[in-house]
Parts: sequence; structure tokens; C-alpha cells
Amino acid sequence: MKALVYGGPGLKSWTDVPDPTLHSATDAIVRVDTTTICGTDLHILKGDVPAVTVGRILGHEGVGTITEVGSAVSNLQVGDRVIISCIKSCGHCSNCSNGLYSHCLGDEGASGIGWVFGHLIDGTQAEFVRVPYADNSLHKLPEGVSDDQGVMLSDILPTGFEIGVQYGRVKPGDVVAVIGAGPVGLAAIATAGLYGAATIIAIDLDENRLERARDFGATDTVVSGAADWKDQVLALTDGAGVDVAIEAVGIPATFTMATEIVRPGGNVANVGVHGKPVDLHLENLWIQNINISMGLVNANTTKMLLKLVASKKLPAEKLATHHFSFDQFLEAYDTFGRAAETKALKVVISR
Repeated sequence: MKALVYGGPGLKSWTDVPDPTLHSATDAIVRVDTTTICGTDLHILKGDVPAVTVGRILGHEGVGTITEVGSAVSNLQVGDRVIISCIKSCGHCSNCSNGLYSHCLGDEGASGIGWVFGHLIDGTQAEFVRVPYADNSLHKLPEGVSDDQGVMLSDILPTGFEIGVQYGRVKPGDVVAVIGAGPVGLAAIATAGLYGAATIIAIDLDENRLERARDFGATDTVVSGAADWKDQVLALTDGAGVDVAIEAVGIPATFTMATEIVRPGGNVANVGVHGKPVDLHLENLWIQNINISMGLVNANTTKMLLKLVASKKLPAEKLATHHFSFDQFLEAYDTFGRAAETKALKVVISR
């Protein structure tokens, strides 16, 4: 089969590799019909994730069709159309029993690490993929839900909702600011209304992305490059500050921005993946009773979000801005890597 293979920092290739095979009775083999590229893949290609070794097939998002199941798989069968979750779940360890799938203690990849696809085992940017713990790591895709919609449920919709909205403790009537209107930030914007946010402020340097943010539920937008960006945000809160500030970029400057606009007693939810240390000004924050949260997605809300997508309550398909075929994988990476220029949100690669 063909797959997108990591060759070391700055190196990747769409090349021939052996077909995957069942390793365990709980495995399934899935023909990947549609996949996409995540910002994490770009971090890997920069050499920022040393656990990813040369020869690893990248990717952790996908929709496909089951072609083979292990003897212990009971809830799925050959021919089922499924969403591949970015997080493994053995379903029975103490962490999985508590919904903390991101720290599944199953030994696939590594015990205690839920993100294994394209990281510790071969991933979804391939014609076929082996999925461990298939009964818990795959979700049947109902009729009427497209591949474009389904692939957004592998990672970004659960990430924006769980780590941004749920960890940020959004509640009815809240003013929520989302810093970074990329795919995950837009997912947080799209799902903040589920918990009754009254005002959702999108903050970004890119005016095109701010325009798109309104399609996902943003009530207001602020260009973060403006000299008075902070004053604009505070003006939307009568000067009090936002109830929840969601950081969805992953650089020190945007984390600091989040702490500067949150009201006393408010919440800062860090969703962005940071590649270097961030200054935390406890000397200022302690007296404001600020709560700060962060984490890796558990994907324990995927089934619920799937129901909302199926009932047209979440516009998941709007995240898909560019489409490519499998033989255009390198072109898709180029387009996604130049998102500011190409105006790409999620690039979708299909058979």
C-alpha cells in the first residue's frame, strides 16, 4: 500500500510500505477512505516530537471502512463505515473507566499514552491502518454523515469542546474569548454555544479566519494585531474581562493574552500545543482567583458530538476548505503548511 512516511526532520514521502496486519484479537484493519492533516503533523516534521521515529506512518484522523476484524472484536464487522478516534482506548483500565482515554493504560504504543497513531504506532495517512482496541477506538458512522463531517470528529471537534469548553467551565450566559481561529479554535467556537455562551469573541491576526469564525458562531471578532485589541475585548465585557479565555494557538504570547483578558474568578483553558516554556505570572494571577486548565483530548465526547453533527446542529463540514486525492498528499501538505496564504482550515484527502 501507499502511505505518508516520516523520514526525519523536514523529510516525508508518499511511498510503498507493507500492508498492516492484525497483531491482536482486539484489532481491526480499516481501509482509509478519507484523512486529513493536523498541526501536530507539522510539529513532527519540524522534529518537535522526538518520540516519532524515522519510518513512522503519520496521521491520527480518518474515516474508513473495516476490512478485517480480530476474533475478540464484538461491536463491529467487516464493511462498517467508521470514524477512527485519534486516541486509543482499551476500555477497561482504571483511566478508561473514568473517561480519561488520553492516558489509557493499555500497552499498545505505550501504557499511559492515549495518542499513539502517527506517534508511537503507524497512523492514518495511508491506504490502510491497523486500529488497536477497535471496539472502543472506532465509532460507526451513520447514514447521512459525510466523510468531510466524520473526519472532523477524529480530533479537532472533541479537542475544541473538551479541552476548551468543558475544561474552561463554560456556562450559560458566559462571555467566551477564543484566541486563535484555526481549526481547533473554530471547533471551540462552534461548541461553546452548547453550554450557553452568550457572547463568543474570536481573536486572531488573520482577518480571513475571523470572517470564517462568524460562520461557526462567533458573535464578535477582534484583530489581535491592533494596538487596542485588549481594549476592544474588554469593551465587550463592560470592562470586567471575559468569563472564559480559550488559548488555541500554542505560543507564549497568546497564553499571556488569555491571562490578560480573563476576569477575576474566570477560567483560562489552554488548548494550544506549546513547544517551549511559557511565563506564568503567579504574582498577578493568584489574587484574581484564576483557574487555568490544559490537557490532551480524551475523545470521550465523540459519540455525543456525532449525534449533533448528524442532526445538523454542528457545521463540521465547513471546516473542510480544500480537497485532494491520495496521489496529491504532498501537495496537500504544502497547502496546509501555507495556511495563511492558501486560506486553508482543514485539507481533506480522499481516495
